[in-house]
Amino acid sequence: MLEVSLNDITINFGFKEVLKGVSFSVTTGEKVALVGGNGSGKTTLLRIIMGLQSYDKGSCTTRKGATVGYLEQDSDIASAITVEQFLKESQQEAFEMETKLRAMETRMSEPITPDQLDKLLSEYDKLQNQFAAIGGYETEAAFSRICGAFKFGEGFLTRECNQLSGGQKTIVKLARVLLQAPDILLLDEPTNHLDIETLEWLEGFLRDYKGTVILISHDRYFLDKTIKKTILLYQGQVEVYGGNYSFCLQEQERLMMLEFEKYKHQQRIIEHMKEEIKRIKLANRFSRRAVIMQRRLDRMVKLERPDVDPDKLPIHFAMGGRSGKRVITIRDLDFSYDSNSLLEKANMDVLFKDRVCLLGPNGTGKSTIIKLLMGQLTPNDGSVNLAESAKIGYIEQEVTFPNEKATILDAFREDAVIHENEARRILAKFFITGDDIYKRLHSLSGGERVILRLAMELQRPINFLILDEPTNHLDIDTKEILEESLADYKGTILFISHDRYFINRLATKIVYIKDKRLHSVDGNFDAYISS
Repeated sequence: MLEVSLNDITINFGFKEVLKGVSFSVTTGEKVALVGGNGSGKTTLLRIIMGLQSYDKGSCTTRKGATVGYLEQDSDIASAITVEQFLKESQQEAFEMETKLRAMETRMSEPITPDQLDKLLSEYDKLQNQFAAIGGYETEAAFSRICGAFKFGEGFLTRECNQLSGGQKTIVKLARVLLQAPDILLLDEPTNHLDIETLEWLEGFLRDYKGTVILISHDRYFLDKTIKKTILLYQGQVEVYGGNYSFCLQEQERLMMLEFEKYKHQQRIIEHMKEEIKRIKLANRFSRRAVIMQRRLDRMVKLERPDVDPDKLPIHFAMGGRSGKRVITIRDLDFSYDSNSLLEKANMDVLFKDRVCLLGPNGTGKSTIIKLLMGQLTPNDGSVNLAESAKIGYIEQEVTFPNEKATILDAFREDAVIHENEARRILAKFFITGDDIYKRLHSLSGGERVILRLAMELQRPINFLILDEPTNHLDIDTKEILEESLADYKGTILFISHDRYFINRLATKIVYIKDKRLHSVDGNFDAYISS
């Protein structure tokens, strides 16, 4: 059954035509990914399906009577209601009935007359049937299951939503939309801020989900595990592939090589015709056959050469000399926030050229270790030692700048202390060109902030890179470019990531936090899973 249908959708934001006659359909139960670079129109398509975005031409329809749930990427929860109240609003009727049933059960346990009890039992039976008819028992079970998966304990459920961090709000909004159990589930970056354990639960949840799912994600591992159809957005148009992200890449490469073979074949024909025309003209200057062949050549629809080797972002890290063999030494580390103990008798060694990924559920101390290394925190006991020759380059999880009102150009020049022409040249390597260099820092997206901070770090001689969730806001193309560049880096890397594809490409060692201690496994994420 057809759940969503878009036909010839065109939308122009004035300065840019974002979508140019986009058409595709999604049927019941399909798990679909929208894939494309930042600004390609993925979020715009979800908003069109949701009815939140107008368009200049075309039509968008959803199945009559179908319920739609939508996780927005950057929405806020300003309300002072508790997390539990916010979650239960998604199935308000069922939870209100449940509250009434519990109240009636309490009344039945109190001393009342037989007539009152009979009347109450009759009302209870009627309400219980209504509760079952609207799926109340399933909703109740789903609430417990989802709260358990997202680790929402009693203390967290009673917190006010407007007091949560940005990451916590995103997770709570995701839990709410999953609890709605709509026929059509629209998810914009659902994996942001999730640890690997919760990611794996979400993968299973979406695979088993009986409704239709359309999602946007830059987590390639997650896409391969959850979706069966990929819609690629490029230059305002779409290509549809009947498989997961890896299949999409393979099919793209196959089709591109096929186009390249067609191009080469046509080029051979053209060269042969040119040589034949030249040969005939040399033999007979006014040959009718040469004129006919030239007309055929002129009328031929020439194939454009496929871009089989697109330009890559030229990221090259400067090396600030070699650090010592032992870059990090942590011994018997104890650390706690107030009365909350995070690390006890923890030990870790990082050697020169190691590429270490710190793993562990959210809240177990990964970012704390980085802050201890950076000198931003002090251990309660034990030692955290950094090699004296280590020259650190650091990209934090949420990139901020001292003066958010400054332009990209001014901030970059102030940081690197270079001439404007040189700054423009360097920024252009990171595709920050034209009027973009005059963007105010406060208007930059998360991905743009990471790229700019990366550009700044690369102007310094560094031999030890510390990266806290570096891929969180990057699109897939930029992730792959970053992976290739980090693979060529000659120094030491310590990073936190929940992007399992990225970890597999980069890590030579996994250090994971368990029972407040640090444990090491040589190899990448797959080695860690099999250990």
